[in-house]
Amino acid sequence: GPDNYALQYADGVQMYITESVSLTVAPTWPLPLTDQGLLLIIIRPADSNGSDVIGSCLCRRSNQIMTHTLTGFMELMDHGIVSWENLSAVFIKKIAGFVNSSSTDVSMQQVSLDILENMVLSSHQLFLQVKQEVTMERLVAHLQVANQQIQTKAMALLMALLQAAEDADRQEMFAFLNKKNVRQYIYKDIILSSSPVQDEMAHYLYVLQSVTLNHLEARMRTPLDCYSQDQRDALHGLRQAAFETDSENSLSHERRRSLCAKEFKKLGFSNNSNPGQDLVRTPPGLLALDTMFYFATRYPDAYSRFVLENSSREDKHECPFARSSIQLTLILCEILRIGDPPSETGSSFHPIFFSQDRLLEELFCVCIQLLNKTWKEMRATQEDFDKVMQVVKEQITRTLGSKPTSLELFKNKVNALNYSEILKLRQTERLHQEETLAPPVL
Repeated sequence: GPDNYALQYADGVQMYITESVSLTVAPTWPLPLTDQGLLLIIIRPADSNGSDVIGSCLCRRSNQIMTHTLTGFMELMDHGIVSWENLSAVFIKKIAGFVNSSSTDVSMQQVSLDILENMVLSSHQLFLQVKQEVTMERLVAHLQVANQQIQTKAMALLMALLQAAEDADRQEMFAFLNKKNVRQYIYKDIILSSSPVQDEMAHYLYVLQSVTLNHLEARMRTPLDCYSQDQRDALHGLRQAAFETDSENSLSHERRRSLCAKEFKKLGFSNNSNPGQDLVRTPPGLLALDTMFYFATRYPDAYSRFVLENSSREDKHECPFARSSIQLTLILCEILRIGDPPSETGSSFHPIFFSQDRLLEELFCVCIQLLNKTWKEMRATQEDFDKVMQVVKEQITRTLGSKPTSLELFKNKVNALNYSEILKLRQTERLHQEETLAPPVL
């Protein structure tokens, strides 16, 4: 009877893929897929010697049978018996239909998402077919459900699509995700959920963070072009935001040029007569100009306070805004691993990333003010620049390591971790290391 059947592995291992299903696969299973996209499985009695083929079954009788059949299909495809590229377009459409339909059984949706992810990872042609069949609307909807397995499988498919896409397609997909506020959904429904983030989901959040931040790589690797009017305007915008410039139009060309050089020096540029030269080094390239300009326009009061406060200090104690900003941008690029492709096993994501649309810029705005504070705490001079930057990097790294879930939390924690606290932590860790390495007392 039907109770004597169960799906069995096809590689000779005498174990059943799922003993709850009344089907088992013949050892010589060819897995044909009909033009109608239905999985045809040859079955035999589970307790026989396998020599008699009982019949065949078109697996669309019920949600339960279809779920188990698709699960078995996935297990068998993992053995490489049939290439993913042999799947018919109608079959792909059928599986995508299970994902797109809001009335599909949850278990069927879960395994269907899994199948589609594997298709996307198998070939570019399958990626194009899946991208055409699966609606992004439904994927976004799956991220908002309470079921963690569905959330995870939807995220897996979304990451596979993003990573397999060419640049133009990827930009289009990101534009759609931004329009649909997907970051906010992830933050609210996954990051801040009462249930802890599982390892598999942590990996996909890490991948999304990595792929998103890598959009900044092009700016990071592009030096400033002194012939670009937009870039020159941004540079002069920094100067104009910090100093009164109303009367400079009445000055002669030479006087105006001299004034600009003097003000760029106050801003902390090393090459004050041609400040663009400070931004030729890559990384951080144009990204440093972007972060400075963002700070000056987004937080004009804090920007003016930083510049004017340091302009009035004795020369040897002033904290150079531009030089500090360029180095800080580079440090943030290193900490956030901008430009590094996501690893297959990585799972270390920053919850704070999902709380902000422009994480790098907002972190910069907090950290440049932290840098000024740390500079004063260390009573630093220009000769101490590298030492100050090392301390600031440590402050940022330690604080991000505590996984703050919001920019406000990060700001409070990183400012509490002042220079004296860093010295205490270093001392404690050094003593602990010495105790660990000390030879045992005999």
